[in-house]
Amino acid sequence: MLNPDSKPINRLIADLPVFERKRLLAQCETVELEFNDTLTEPGDLLQYAWFPSQSFISLIAPVDASSNLEVGMIGNEGMLGNTIVLGMTTAPLHALVQGAGPALRISVANLQQQIKQSPVLETVLKKYLYVCMVQLSQTAACTRFHLVEARLARWLLMTRDRANSDEFRITQEFLAYMLGVRRVGITRAATALHKKQLINYHRGNITILDGEGLEASACSCYQIDKQTYKRVMQIFNKKVV
Repeated sequence: MLNPDSKPINRLIADLPVFERKRLLAQCETVELEFNDTLTEPGDLLQYAWFPSQSFISLIAPVDASSNLEVGMIGNEGMLGNTIVLGMTTAPLHALVQGAGPALRISVANLQQQIKQSPVLETVLKKYLYVCMVQLSQTAACTRFHLVEARLARWLLMTRDRANSDEFRITQEFLAYMLGVRRVGITRAATALHKKQLINYHRGNITILDGEGLEASACSCYQIDKQTYKRVMQIFNKKVV
């Protein structure tokens, strides 16, 4: 169990009132998530919920036997297992650890008990669930209508935000897998961003050189996602202050 007085890094937990935060943390344990670990598969019965602190997780929807598409990403702004707040304990998506690091983990039974005891926690988790629903629909529209270069810029920015770093390692094969495009499309998009001196890409090592320029090259979905989170979660914060 965590020391209830320790300061959580996960934003959902950090923004809870002190008493609610300590009570939740007392039921959490710190775990190290390893790169490429699978946390859930569609249809799995959930045993735990995870609150990443310095790790991040890709949410992947299976398309067919050989294709998949990333439809969401969870870092220290969110949680994996938010459907628990609706009483649903079956995993809807494949959850793959994309950034290794620590996370807070709580059993489904303990989280359900915490939700019953805390209307404040229930409210914040429902608001975050709403944010995820908006982001999922935004990703569906993005995949259908936006060019690969703009989508890649968005993905790199989302990864930067959750990795808290401008440098990370990712292969073109994995990027193609995440974005649901052929590798040649990723090569062209990465080359275009490199020529604009927005990123440096060499043998799987990506460095963001110009964050503002990359944001300008990204599709509007990146800002829409950020604004949705800020707007919805600020409403919660104002109510509990």
